[in-house]
Amino acid sequence: MSQKILIVGAGFAGVWGALGAARVLDGAGVRNSDVEITLISPKPELQIRPRLYESEPQRMAAPLLPLLDAVGVKFLEGSVQTIDVHDKSVRVVAADGLERSLAYDRLLLTSGSKLSRPPVPGLMEHAFSVDCIDDATALDRHFAELANLPESPERNTVAVVGCGFTGIEVATELPKRMRALFGPDAAIRVVVIGSQDDIGPDLGPNPRPYVSEAFDSLGVEAVLGSRVVSVDADGVRTESGTRIEARTVIWAGGMRASSLTAQVSSRLDPLGRIEVTSDLRVAEAPSVFVAGDVARARSDDDGHYALMSCQHAIVMGQFGGHNVAADLIGVPTLAYRQPFYATCLDLGEWGAVYSEGWDRQIKLTHAEGKARKQLINTQWIYPPAPNRTEALAAGNPLPSGS
Repeated sequence: MSQKILIVGAGFAGVWGALGAARVLDGAGVRNSDVEITLISPKPELQIRPRLYESEPQRMAAPLLPLLDAVGVKFLEGSVQTIDVHDKSVRVVAADGLERSLAYDRLLLTSGSKLSRPPVPGLMEHAFSVDCIDDATALDRHFAELANLPESPERNTVAVVGCGFTGIEVATELPKRMRALFGPDAAIRVVVIGSQDDIGPDLGPNPRPYVSEAFDSLGVEAVLGSRVVSVDADGVRTESGTRIEARTVIWAGGMRASSLTAQVSSRLDPLGRIEVTSDLRVAEAPSVFVAGDVARARSDDDGHYALMSCQHAIVMGQFGGHNVAADLIGVPTLAYRQPFYATCLDLGEWGAVYSEGWDRQIKLTHAEGKARKQLINTQWIYPPAPNRTEALAAGNPLPSGS
């Protein structure tokens, strides 16, 4: 009977994790009949989530079946509901509603994160988001419907709740998108609302002047220092009593790890991520490895931890995939390390700002920054071609020559 590696989630960490695991088995000469790798996800596609602030979000998915076939990884269409680390099994609900239980010898949990939606009155009923393709597509349809309504200040106003990375990228993209729908002379108003006192509080001081410059250039407003306490069909109200009339409210209020983490470990950080060992293993469940947005993993020797970002998820996935297969066949695992860190923040028609290092030293801005962002968004974060040699190479967690 073959041994089983299950990978839960087909986000960035899961896809590159599958490639990393297949690469280890291929290098060791292990046959697919001896060790079976199965990737479980609701759809056989990678949603290019970092691009969902753009127009036409329905295009932001990369098919996975040809790639997985090329490296001998099976795909199971379904959603994992429970993980039993004692019985080493998962319960999956398939697309047709049928349930099945799958046993594993090793598990790689890469179930990702979801937008945090606190119990703000009216949020669930009236706010849009760009958390997944379905959500972003619903927002697109909403804008198309608004374009058929008579022009009014409320129709032409969008309130973006959240002044972090996603909120900034959404807000700065909106003026162009809205004028394309409402007309080039439409009086567009975009308001970013944040409870913090600074725009982009996690970005640090270096990128912030460029964000402010872009906001001024694009006419994006910022209302800071007070959280949103209610959302309705006609706008939002903040704790300070500010009322913003808007027919469109977009929630971009931060992320939280998949709830499956609580079934695997009791050692969770405030974002719901599992505290993992250096090789991305769960100390309480040694047959389980974790990568991507569900892992609180130290990324370097200077005390930095990986963020909920595709750049960390891809590399963590490579390490996680390597380690889950290596541990199964008795090969030494690798300590996850990702010392290089960069940030590229899209700022709409103004351009983009690209920085390197955790202190975010600015390297490119305006058009040069935009060119780098487009390269990242259209090439670097996409899976490799469904060519076995290229795909297995993409699963390598170590730089060439290491």
